[in-house]
Amino acid sequence: LLFGSLQDITEKKHMSDELDRHRLHLEELVEVRTADLHAAEEKFRTVADFTYDWETWIDDAGHWLYCSPSCERITGYRAEEFMARPELYVEITHDDDRASLLEHLNEGERNGVRDIEYRIQHKNGEVRWIEHLCQSVRDAAGHSLGHRVSNRDITERKHADEALREARDQAETANRTKSAFLANMSHEIRTPMNGIIGMANILRREGVSPQQANRLDTIDASAQHLLSVINDVLDLSKIEAGKFTLEEAPLVISSLLANVSSILSERVKAKGLHLLIENGHLPHNLVGDPTRLQQALLNYATNAVKFTETGTVTLRVLPQEETAEEVVVRFEVQDTGIGITPEAMSRLFSAFEQADNSMTRKYGGTGLGLAITQRLADLMGGKVGADSTAGVGSTFWFTVKLKKGAEVAAAPTVTAVDAEAEIRQCYAGQRILVVDDEPINREVTLIQLEVLDLLTDTAEDGAEAVAMASKNRYAAILMDMQMPKLNGVEATQQIRQLPGYQDTPIIAMTANAFAEDKAQCLAAGMNDFLIKPFIPEELFAILLRALSRRVG
Repeated sequence: LLFGSLQDITEKKHMSDELDRHRLHLEELVEVRTADLHAAEEKFRTVADFTYDWETWIDDAGHWLYCSPSCERITGYRAEEFMARPELYVEITHDDDRASLLEHLNEGERNGVRDIEYRIQHKNGEVRWIEHLCQSVRDAAGHSLGHRVSNRDITERKHADEALREARDQAETANRTKSAFLANMSHEIRTPMNGIIGMANILRREGVSPQQANRLDTIDASAQHLLSVINDVLDLSKIEAGKFTLEEAPLVISSLLANVSSILSERVKAKGLHLLIENGHLPHNLVGDPTRLQQALLNYATNAVKFTETGTVTLRVLPQEETAEEVVVRFEVQDTGIGITPEAMSRLFSAFEQADNSMTRKYGGTGLGLAITQRLADLMGGKVGADSTAGVGSTFWFTVKLKKGAEVAAAPTVTAVDAEAEIRQCYAGQRILVVDDEPINREVTLIQLEVLDLLTDTAEDGAEAVAMASKNRYAAILMDMQMPKLNGVEATQQIRQLPGYQDTPIIAMTANAFAEDKAQCLAAGMNDFLIKPFIPEELFAILLRALSRRVG
């Protein structure tokens, strides 16, 4: 007997065929991926072999697939050494940079592109800086093919940056040294000048003969000339150091011209010259720095008077360009003086230069006025220039950009106040403390205050001032800034902590003329700032303002 069994295996055959198809597909994918990888690797190798940077390609398992020949130039090690020992890459990394590099590599694998700068040690022992870029590599389907690393030697750039930083630091140190020197020089010159000018004024007030009065005028004129020189040097230094700030205030050009004319009137009259003013039509709402504009114009005008023996000096102001927000204004000073030769014109606006630098020159000066005017014009967005014919005359000009502000009503006329008489009438018997370490300056200030019928005490330094303020009640304190033991700023801060001294007027009376000195004094709690050397009228006016404010 024969028995037979039949089983339907159609489904099984279908499943087997499906598995075979999947297996073939996977094998094809592997072959394609391998081909893609080889093709990508070959393309990368062909390009990277000729690159200046050190290129590597590392697969996802950490195996090095490629290392460009440039590695030897950068590290001293051959490509074969890195391929045989991939850990060499980390070993030559500087100890202080190794952890950050490893973290960077891991981050680059996860997030695509990352760059970092780190140091390596060359085979010869030299430390070099590397700019490192890590970038993931994927095929067209988005599958990872590992990541490429590009290393660039930036040692020279780093050295250049460091040299630049050192040069900048040295320049800043030199500027600080220069500023400190000029501040000290200013202080040392202004301090004795305060004694000279102060004593000259005291002698004049006590009564002198006409001949003595003329000699005191000569002392005053010489002292003011010396003061103008140190002011010019300080201004130029501040401009060059970038510490020069311009004020923005309502500006009346006609008043500026009148001020310059008034300052020059005696010199113009003495030489028999004619001073003319031509003021073009300008907006009434201009904003700028009236003090510095006047200084720039006065520098030109003073030179014009100096170098003109006969004829006229003309001050001229003209509008040039105007918009809704600003106007370009041209200032000119024209004279009929000695003129300037063409070869001297190129030196005119250089600091410490003059048209005539010879030992036989007739006219004195530092050569700073024109340089300062040029720099002021630059700061105000303008330019400078000059036209001249030797023996005929010159025209010096500068332009500035002035903003337009809101229309300002004319200020009410202020009646001049005799500060000396006002203090004597309203504040006689008030006690004032004068703090100064310089005996001559203390003496000058005391003599100047005697006429005010005030009671005056003196202190030689800040520590003594604090001690005296804690024992006595003062209506006002005149405080020097630079003193031994305890300077004026520190003394002011301590006095402000004493009972009843929160609102007492404390006036800085100092030879330090920099703007930052004034700011430092005001920040410490001082109320006003009086720069040495000063004349009695300046002292009286500022003291009256302080006492009036206190009473008010």
